[in-house]
Amino acid sequence: MKKGDRVYFMASGKDYFADEIGVLSPSQLQVEELYAGEVGYLSASIRTVADARVGDTVTHYGRKADNSLPGYEEATPMVSCGLFPVDADQFPDLCDALEKLQLNDAALKFEPETSSAMGFGFICGFLGLLHMEIVQERLEREYNLSLITTAPSVVYRVHCVNGDTVECSNPSLLPEPGKRKSIEEPFVKFKEMKFIAENRASITYELPLAEMVGDFFDQLKSRSKGYASMEYTFVGYTESNLIKLDIRINGDCVEPLATIVHNNKVSY
Repeated sequence: MKKGDRVYFMASGKDYFADEIGVLSPSQLQVEELYAGEVGYLSASIRTVADARVGDTVTHYGRKADNSLPGYEEATPMVSCGLFPVDADQFPDLCDALEKLQLNDAALKFEPETSSAMGFGFICGFLGLLHMEIVQERLEREYNLSLITTAPSVVYRVHCVNGDTVECSNPSLLPEPGKRKSIEEPFVKFKEMKFIAENRASITYELPLAEMVGDFFDQLKSRSKGYASMEYTFVGYTESNLIKLDIRINGDCVEPLATIVHNNKVSY
């Protein structure tokens, strides 16, 4: 690869000119050419972080590779929640802060959301609970933002009567009961059970991700006095009997407080 070459990002389908190429030694050192086997960097006029995805294969535009390197998987948000500024005047600051965080965190997804009760904010997608907590802490500490955070939710897979399949993380966007055939929710798996010591064990268990992002983690820490920890992996989607639970204040439905719950947990 030479300086000025036109390069192609295979996952995003975008192409750019390599304005600068170089190696790290350990600081950035510009070179005129990179050869096979060398580890280097390139600088281009990439304006959107989504165009340069972590793990993507970069190839020469005029001599494109037949296949990208194996192992690439696009980061998929598993947990989402709403972030609303306490002061409505901080909405532009929240938008700028999220855009800056996304520059070095391509897994962070967000889109504008409007609520009659909370005003303007964003629905944000995260890889998991830890990722969500880190982003919230950085927004509050590094950017001095006061935020209202809605209850975390997960991405559900809805099979509609007309044959379409849609993914829904916002309860307000859930299709009406007459339009949906079934709802699938993500399940996670905990580590296998092993007796580490006489009074300590590691347990394997599968449960809905939505249960864990609720109060499961808090209860685990509370009942174990902070000693218990957990590790989980995503195992797939499973069909469940789920419905939308609306919260009304003075008779008015407050959409940001709506949740998707199991039918047997609803009290009428």
